[in-house]
Amino acid sequence: MTQTLIHNARLIDPEAGEITPGALLIESGKITEILTQDTDFEGMFRARNIQPDRVDAGNAFLAPGIVDIGVKVCEPGERHKESYGSAGQAAAAGGVTTMVTRPDTQPCIDTPETLEFIRRRAIEETPVNVLPMAALTKGRQGREMTEFGFLLDAGAVAFTDCNNVVRDTKVLSRAMTYARSLNALVVGHPQDPGLSQGAAATSGKFASLRGLPSVSPMAERMGLDRDIALVEMTGVRYHADKITTARALPALERAKANGFDVTAGVSIHHLTLNEMDVADYRTFFKVTPPLRSEEDRQAVVEAVRTGLIDIIGSYHSPQDEESKRLPFEEAASGAVGLETMLPVLLRLYHGGELDLPVLFRALSLNPAKRLGLDCGRIAAGAPADLVMFDADKPIVLDRFKLRSKSKNTPFDGARLQGRVLGTWVGGTRVFEA
Repeated sequence: MTQTLIHNARLIDPEAGEITPGALLIESGKITEILTQDTDFEGMFRARNIQPDRVDAGNAFLAPGIVDIGVKVCEPGERHKESYGSAGQAAAAGGVTTMVTRPDTQPCIDTPETLEFIRRRAIEETPVNVLPMAALTKGRQGREMTEFGFLLDAGAVAFTDCNNVVRDTKVLSRAMTYARSLNALVVGHPQDPGLSQGAAATSGKFASLRGLPSVSPMAERMGLDRDIALVEMTGVRYHADKITTARALPALERAKANGFDVTAGVSIHHLTLNEMDVADYRTFFKVTPPLRSEEDRQAVVEAVRTGLIDIIGSYHSPQDEESKRLPFEEAASGAVGLETMLPVLLRLYHGGELDLPVLFRALSLNPAKRLGLDCGRIAAGAPADLVMFDADKPIVLDRFKLRSKSKNTPFDGARLQGRVLGTWVGGTRVFEA
């Protein structure tokens, strides 16, 4: 039986909200003990007659591995953009130990057979855990719900139509009622589909000056209000994938105060960028929903700090060069984020906006709790899914060195601080810098 000791580390505990010097003893894929740094390791090992492998962290941070909800892997249909092999390598290099994948593939994941195919591919190709979401409606067309029961049996952890908002409220209410009967999680994209259709920017002075088709931030508020009303009616477990505007936050706060089973997420791009970053039509900055004002960015950062927004995700969306090298209105939306997520979010840590326990509460603990997983914690008995990183290591991001097949990151050439040094999944090291 192999044991591993990771010592001389600064342990980030998102449950307690603390950072303490210490060491972890790992055995059979789980954390068996949390030790203080002044422990007599030699004496303890002699007494137990064990000789674990040793990893000296060199005073680096050691945190629960990231659980990333909303990753797009382009199998089946578009393997040239991203495969499970390339996504798994990127995830491991980024400290992501669990990918929760989206169903917006070609064809979409709306049958148990398609779900079984991607589960097999994930097991064969990826060094990290993969949990698939399934489509809420057949073909993600918003007309007929999928077979939730069969898809749950096949391994689906949640149901979503991603950016294809269900327009028919009656269909959505029936799907939520069915999901409630099975205790299934529904993931919604809070946008009014009519207002947001064709939008490439957030309405305001910037969009007007650039001549870009825009959408009001109220579209997000209206979409969230509708979904919360249906949550109240059906009692379903609901997660809003991306809350990006200040105007949506009061509705979210009321829903939680009323005791509804509602959580919310935000993307790394809406936490660290604003609409001005688009500059002269830089399509790598085109994401869904579009980048917001600086006031909105600050509001959602504060919501993460207070816990109103529960989860941070990369919303990894690979797009090839042909779909990005187009006029801004015509270019595909989305950016890769598996490998860039941690160093980009460390901007908020270095800027004093969020501390590390709060970051890992949103990156690891809360998404694991939302999905009923035992990971996301630094605790005895928890899975040894871990990331070790140097928060102060300066890097200049080069998109061509990313492990993803697609290189569509808005952070190409950015000066960042933070580098992943090692990633463990079930006690096995899957990445070493």
